[in-house]
Parts: sequence; structure tokens; C-alpha cells
Amino acid sequence: MATLSVHCEIAGKVVRIEAHAGARVAAEDTLLLIECMKMEIPVPAPSAGVLEALHVAVGDQVEEGQHVATVRT
Repeated sequence: MATLSVHCEIAGKVVRIEAHAGARVAAEDTLLLIECMKMEIPVPAPSAGVLEALHVAVGDQVEEGQHVATVRT
């Protein structure tokens, strides 16, 4: 089994968590939403697997390229 790091493509604020640690996810499932310039941008799972960990919480500011989650395939 491999682990994949999930990174943000944009800087912004975490406004909603869609999946929690331990949840099974499909490729492209939304893990969390980032608000940037009044738009909500989804952060998708890179592949199917289990969401091993979330490294952010609602209200956190994130930077472009920041590691926000880990998915085990």
C-alpha cells in the first residue's frame, strides 16, 4: 500500500471538511473546501483509498502547495 500526500493548489481558508480520517474515498472525491476570493475551491482525493489523516481544520489558513491530507491507496 502506498500513501499519497494531498496538497492545496491555492492559498485560502479552510471553510468545510467533506471527509474525515478513516473514510473510504474515491478518486476525485472532495476532501475539503478552500475559500479564495469569495469562491469555494474543492481539494480532491488524488486516487481511491482511505483518508489516513487531515492536517488542517476549519478556519485554518493554507498556503499554495501546503500538505493538507494523506490518502492510503
